[in-house]
Amino acid sequence: MKNRLTLSIAIAMLLGVVVGYACHASITDATELKEVAGYFSIVTDIFLRLIKMILAPLVFCTLVSGLAGLDSGNDVGRIGLRSVAWFLCASLISLAIGLVMANLTQPGAALHLTAGAGEVNTGLNTAGLNVRDVVTHAFPTSVLDAMARNDILQILVFSVFFGLALSALKRDTKVAFVIQAVDGLVPVMLRLTDYVMRFAPLGVFGAIASVVTLRGLDVLFTYGKLLGSFYLALVILWVVLVAVGYAFLGPRIGALLKAVREPAMIAFSTASSEAAFPRLTEKLEEFGVDKKVVGFTLPLGYAFNLDGSMVYQAFAAIFIAQAFGIDMPASQQVVMLLILMLSSKGMASVPRGSVVVVAAIAPMFGLPAAGVALVLAIDQLLDMGRTMTNVIGNSIATAVIAKWEEKRQSQAPELARESA
Repeated sequence: MKNRLTLSIAIAMLLGVVVGYACHASITDATELKEVAGYFSIVTDIFLRLIKMILAPLVFCTLVSGLAGLDSGNDVGRIGLRSVAWFLCASLISLAIGLVMANLTQPGAALHLTAGAGEVNTGLNTAGLNVRDVVTHAFPTSVLDAMARNDILQILVFSVFFGLALSALKRDTKVAFVIQAVDGLVPVMLRLTDYVMRFAPLGVFGAIASVVTLRGLDVLFTYGKLLGSFYLALVILWVVLVAVGYAFLGPRIGALLKAVREPAMIAFSTASSEAAFPRLTEKLEEFGVDKKVVGFTLPLGYAFNLDGSMVYQAFAAIFIAQAFGIDMPASQQVVMLLILMLSSKGMASVPRGSVVVVAAIAPMFGLPAAGVALVLAIDQLLDMGRTMTNVIGNSIATAVIAKWEEKRQSQAPELARESA
């Protein structure tokens, strides 16, 4: 069944390309093309709505169930610190790869564009990217509101407090009923996830067919160098992530990548991290990752560990500078890297966050808004790659942190005997 679903998703992607190209080639009117693409996207919208329907309760019950079994809050603090340390290092490496590859491949150098006198409206809201809003946004005023909006970070914060409260009171017989109820909800949500994922091939087909119908295959040649250079940068990042994962997991890194290939394909074809989250949670637990680590680290990673998006931001900024002939010395690029590092941590709560971050920092370095609009033209194709990379990066991060926890737990009895 599991291999059949993976094969079905792959076939759906190919069919989406074929059907989309047939529609693009046979329809000449732009309005009609947009209308047909809209019909295809109906299927994808329904699939994504089903995913969003289960996302909040899945995050809540898996995290709370794991935290309720803790002996103290020290485990949460330790896992949290290790997760954040990994995320920061991964973000810096991803940004650096984006900068280096953009400078080496020079994807925008041949365009020789000039910025117009008028201001170009990209339609992106950059107002939400400030320190005050980013910090305060993490803490919900209402958990029901956070769940209604599927705000993973806010759900995570509430779930941590709720899980720790249950852990502190778990010896109370009245509270034991609540813990049993949450534990019982986990397998129900995982079964519900299986039901929803049966619609994945249809959602994938609709997403691919819609994009190809609207853009055609010509866009691959028009922006060929940008797309090729960007995906080459992603491949290099994959190699780095797998190499680091091998250092901690050994040969099991291959089994991990095989386990998460299905959610990675879903993320690529739909360009939606949310679409992959339920299946990714299930696959990581099947792989043997402690549900406590999955429940805490994975949602946190979805908010702060977006490796593919990091590559994209650095790459897009340098591409815009090259396209408009703006000289950016190495020192200025390093400053931009650090600013991107800080700014990007708030993008999880902002629609089209990766592009918004680029639009927000562009004026600081004299990059024209027209350049952001240029990248927006193929953002869907770029988003597919960076979203899949985000899923792979978070999978490896979660598995490595779980490995650290296993090692610590195995060493605990020996340390206790030595101290005695």
